[in-house]
Amino acid sequence: MSPTLVRHQLPNSGPMHCDRPPAPPGSRARTRDWAEIQERMLVPLYEAAYDRLGVGPGTRLLGLGCGSGLALLLAAARGAQVSGVDADESRLELARERLTPDGMPEHTRVVSGGLEAAASGEAAFNVITAFHPVGCVSSVEGLTVSLATAVGLAERGSAVVLGGWGPVERCATAGVLQVARRLAEPSTGFSGWRLSDRDDLEELAERAGLRPDGSGRVSCPFGYADMASAVRGLLSTGLFDAALEAADQRQVEKELAEALHPYQQADGTVWMANVFRYLIARTR
Repeated sequence: MSPTLVRHQLPNSGPMHCDRPPAPPGSRARTRDWAEIQERMLVPLYEAAYDRLGVGPGTRLLGLGCGSGLALLLAAARGAQVSGVDADESRLELARERLTPDGMPEHTRVVSGGLEAAASGEAAFNVITAFHPVGCVSSVEGLTVSLATAVGLAERGSAVVLGGWGPVERCATAGVLQVARRLAEPSTGFSGWRLSDRDDLEELAERAGLRPDGSGRVSCPFGYADMASAVRGLLSTGLFDAALEAADQRQVEKELAEALHPYQQADGTVWMANVFRYLIARTR
């Protein structure tokens, strides 16, 4: 395993109990909230895609928007060689800690630079992942450009995995995330989250010059130990940042908690059923 992590600007464990207040955007605590509470919610999506592609020894994987590195860590555990890029330096720092602990082989590389810096120079990538749901990407154009650049670093016929929300009626979190849209002022140009369209992933693949080669759906429930954990986890996604700029933080937290209330169980846990979708595309 030879992990490479690069800072790049993109234009099933049980819930954990958390009693700290929500962390501000860009803080180390926010990154910890993401890594410890929210990131693991998409593990079923990562694993389903890896199973379908047979990720393992011989896989040279490039993760776009790798965040704090959980998806890369799971691929590396299967024997894959992994590289990752992300715009968030705080998350990337945590990914480095996860993927390059003491005792790792000397050939482990952690570099900083543009997307091209993720290439090892030894062999082209044969799997590219963009798990960050399309409905959560503020600039589809920017992701298209990043995909096109990444394709240039991959072998012909390589698999490209795109992730997105499933049907709105099967995503309980969809209604909760509408709080972010409602509280964000129109002047902020809010585009952090929107309802997914049926063909979002196929359209993105086409724009990036990719050939669709199959798709799947997977259950990704969002489960939290308590209401405070749920609020902190969802705020850590960054989808509420525009709302936090437009409204008082207490108001955002209050309205988010109210939206989550229907999903709080008798024991205090919060549980929302969601279905996510992935598309497998191929480089030409």
